[in-house]
Amino acid sequence: MCITEFNSLVLHHSESLKPFAISLTRDYEEAKDLCQETLYKAFAYREKYEHGTNVKAWLFTIMRNIFINSYRRNIRKKAVVDTIIYSQPSYVPSSDITIKLKEIEAAIHRLPSVFKVACILYLEGYKYHEIAFTLNEPLGTIKSRIYFAKKSLQKQLDRE
Repeated sequence: MCITEFNSLVLHHSESLKPFAISLTRDYEEAKDLCQETLYKAFAYREKYEHGTNVKAWLFTIMRNIFINSYRRNIRKKAVVDTIIYSQPSYVPSSDITIKLKEIEAAIHRLPSVFKVACILYLEGYKYHEIAFTLNEPLGTIKSRIYFAKKSLQKQLDRE
């Protein structure tokens, strides 16, 4: 089967992927991403497709595997974060530290929402690329938002 035939065959069945993706993710935006990743993998691994195989079933299998792998990855990530959070020693901060922490927390919540989410994730220990992946934004955009959030926090805290 030539590349053109394969491409047209896959594209012919691409619309049938959307309902299945929505049933898996229960979210329209995530479903669009899942469809896009499925088509990418189908084109990237077209040499693994055996002529005569049900292409629709092949695409659904790819989609299901992507969804399961993503789900497992997210569970592992959550387990690591939970382990880090619950394994840290608990201590009682002094009243000066408590007051300063409340000021910092208030300053963070005064940030514009576009900066606040990226900043909070950064402060929770996520790496730039993880934040970009989570927020579905380009890496440069995330770095810029965190930079401006830090500058804004510095200005707010210097005034207080």
